[in-house]
Formats: sequence, C-alpha cells, structure tokens
Amino acid sequence: MFRTVATLARAAVFQSGESLKDRYPTELINQKIRESQANLAIAKTTLASLIMRHRNESRALERLQAQIRDLENRTRSAMNAGRDELAHDGAAAIADLEEERDRRTETLDTLTRRIAQIRLSVEKAHRRIVGLRQGAEAAEAIVAERAAQKRISCSIGATTSFAEAEELIARVVGQSDPFEEAAVLEEIDGELDGAGAAARLSEAGFGKPARKRPADVLARLRADAPAATASSGVPGDQA
Repeated sequence: MFRTVATLARAAVFQSGESLKDRYPTELINQKIRESQANLAIAKTTLASLIMRHRNESRALERLQAQIRDLENRTRSAMNAGRDELAHDGAAAIADLEEERDRRTETLDTLTRRIAQIRLSVEKAHRRIVGLRQGAEAAEAIVAERAAQKRISCSIGATTSFAEAEELIARVVGQSDPFEEAAVLEEIDGELDGAGAAARLSEAGFGKPARKRPADVLARLRADAPAATASSGVPGDQA
C-alpha cells in the first residue's frame, strides 16, 4: 500500500511539473538560461584562477632555471679551482633545485591540460547559451502567437455576431426588388382578367389594337400628307 501511495505521489509531482512546463514554458526556459549563465560564470572564474596559477608557476620555473644555471657556473669554477668541498655543496644544491624544477614542470603540464579542457568547456557552454537565447526568443514569439490565436478563437467561438451579420447581409441581398415585384403582379392580374390575352392577340394583328402604337401614328401621318398638300394649292399655278 505504501509503495502504491508513493508511486501515485511521484506521478502527481511529475504531472504537476509537466503542467507547469506547458503553462510557463518561456519562464522556465529563461530560468534555465540564468542557471546556465551562473554555471558558466563559475567555470570562467575557475579558468581565470588556473591561468593565474599557470603564470605564477611559469615565473617560478624561470627563476629556478636561472638559479640552476648560476649554481652550475659557480660549481664549475670551484671544481676548476680544486675546491672539491665547495663543488660538492654546489652540486647538492643543484640537485635539490632540479627536483623542484621537475615538480614544477609536472605541475605546469597538468595546469596546461586542465586549462585547455576548461577553456573548451567554457567555449562550448558559451555557444550553447547563445543558442538557448536565440531559442528562447523564438519560443517567446511562438507562445505570443499561440496566445493571440487562442484569444481570436475564443472570441469567435463565444459570439455569433459574425454568423448573424452574414445572415442579415444574405437576407437583404436576397430580397426582391419591390418595383419589379409590382410589375409582375400587374402582369398576373392582367392575365387573370383576360386583358393580357387580348393585348397579345392585338399585338399579333387580330382585332382592334388595345392601345395606340407609334407605327399606326406614322402611317396615318404619311396618308394625310398628300391630301393636305392638294387642298392648300401651289402658288404660281393661279395666273
């Protein structure tokens, strides 16, 4: 039972963590970047300390080399002068200095390797942080875009204003022209009382025309024109 409860507790913690990742992704990204920058700062401090130690060891090694060269010259001079006891003392001092030189040389080599390793790690971490910053900017832009899209979707889904407006537009555009509708109604009424049929027969030449036509008026005017001229007479024929 205890194991089951512990498993459920771990699952709840995991789900809570995943929920936080989904709700606050950019905040968590920026926090991780800050932690990475803090670690990088520590690595830089360590690198600087190793570089300073390397320089100190290099200067100490140079001083030892100079002391050894000086003692070697002095020891040779004592040997040439037959002062073997002094030459022995010089040789012993040279041996001690050479041991110290070897230790410092080994230390210097170790520092050189560590500096190279940490420098490589610092450079790699720096490049990764630059990439993380660029990724954070892209993530922030994506999150902002998704939030805007979500607000637009919620706004559209929460109201029927768009659909109502479209329906009203279709209703207005689809309505018939009242003048055209009145003319159609008049035609229908004419057909119902027989006037429409009479008008069509008249237009076809059967029976008396239902109304005056422009062609009939022109024909009458042409027929009346010679009679009017004859009745009026022509000046010059009366002599």
